[in-house]
Amino acid sequence: MQLKKILGSIRKVDEIYHLIDANDKIAVGVSGGKDSVLLLYCLSLYQRFANKPFEVIGIAIDLGFKNDLSPISSFFQKLDIEFIIEPTHIARILDLNLNKDQIDCSLCSTLKKGALVKVAKDNHCNKIALGHNADDAIETLLLNSIYGGKLAVFQPKQYLSRDNISFIRPLIYAYETEILNACIKHHIPIVSSNCPKDGNSKRQAMKEMLTTLYDLYPQAKSNFLLMLHNEDQTSLWHPK
Repeated sequence: MQLKKILGSIRKVDEIYHLIDANDKIAVGVSGGKDSVLLLYCLSLYQRFANKPFEVIGIAIDLGFKNDLSPISSFFQKLDIEFIIEPTHIARILDLNLNKDQIDCSLCSTLKKGALVKVAKDNHCNKIALGHNADDAIETLLLNSIYGGKLAVFQPKQYLSRDNISFIRPLIYAYETEILNACIKHHIPIVSSNCPKDGNSKRQAMKEMLTTLYDLYPQAKSNFLLMLHNEDQTSLWHPK
């Protein structure tokens, strides 16, 4: 049932934000975590009932942290889904650019994004799908509020004119628990991250804070997601 619900949420996001067009070739950025692996699997299923032809491939950028992606590669090979692992020296570059003896997450994100765009374009993809989910969106909004003093969140669909490619996020209406349960139920392999900062970041702290908040106010979870697209109810100050 979880997988059916997630596929329904992908269809809803696609219909509302027009993520996928006929004859698209979509590269799914696969990190090895539950969100991106499930996204590639679900988009391969969505092809069957989307009423528009499109292609989908998986691309994993090997950062050099010695993550074993072979279980995921074997999983998609059995399903006849193209899956590319692109080796890079990003981990070595990060070691040379430590920020206060810690990895610079911003630099890592920039390098990883650049590598993903290059491999996607080399394989004639016009869109890149990322595995950000509903919880990621809420966390991003609050992180921007707390640390940036702004109400901002990533977009469901974003065109990068410089690279002539679009980023789409089909999982933004699916929650993390739903995604994890679907992976467990359908035996979808997940690879743990070997990043030294995994589980020790501002985002992780935000995740833990929200978990406590949801325990106190369960309705907040669905209302926070509604808040992200409830434009008719937006009321902010407008200095003259």
